[in-house]
Amino acid sequence: MEKLQYISQGFTIQEQELNIRKALDNGIQWIQVRWKNAPGKDFMKLCETSKKLCIDHQTVCIINDHVQIAKEIDADGVHLGLKDMPVETARHILGEDKIIGGTANTFQDVLQRMMEPCDYIGLGPLRFTTTKEQLSPVLGFRGYQEIIQELKDKSLEIPKIFAIGGVIVNDIELLQQIGIYGIAVSGQITDQPSIITKFKKALQ
Repeated sequence: MEKLQYISQGFTIQEQELNIRKALDNGIQWIQVRWKNAPGKDFMKLCETSKKLCIDHQTVCIINDHVQIAKEIDADGVHLGLKDMPVETARHILGEDKIIGGTANTFQDVLQRMMEPCDYIGLGPLRFTTTKEQLSPVLGFRGYQEIIQELKDKSLEIPKIFAIGGVIVNDIELLQQIGIYGIAVSGQITDQPSIITKFKKALQ
C-alpha cells in the first residue's frame, strides 16, 4: 500500500480536475477524490475522469464517501467518515478486493475501524487545517503516540494508520518513529504539487 495519499481539492470541477492532473504529473500514486457539497452530476463526472486519469498513470483511485459511485466507476475503493455508511455494508457492495479506508480521531475510533475491519485508517488531525469543515479535536504528536502506545499495551497489531491534517515533510520522521504508516495530504500538494517528490523521499 502506498504511503502518500493526495486528497483532492477545488471548488469547481475544473479546479478539482486540474489539481488531480498536477498531482499525477508530479508522481502521486494514490488519489482520494474528495469534493464536499459538489453538484451530483459534477461529482460523478469528476470521479469518472479521475478514474481514467488514474488508469493512465497506474495510480490508485479512491472515492470519498460515495460507495455507489465507487462501484459504478469501478474505483479501487472508498474512504468512509465515521458518520458514513458502515464498512460492512460498503464491503458487501464493493466486494472483497476493494480498498476501504476509514476516518478515526480517538483510540476508540481506531478500535472500531480495526474491528470492522478497514484496510487503512486515516487518523487525525495532526494539527489545525482549513481544508476540512467540522474539524475533529486536534491530536498533535502526543495524541498519536498515546493511541499507538495503548494499542501496544493491549498487545494489538498496529494497523496501517495514515496521519492527516496539516502534515508537513518535517513531521514524517517523528510520525514514522511513533508507528504511523503513511500520510494523507491535501492543501500542500494542491498549492505546490512538486513537493510530492520531497514527501515520497521522506517516506521511504
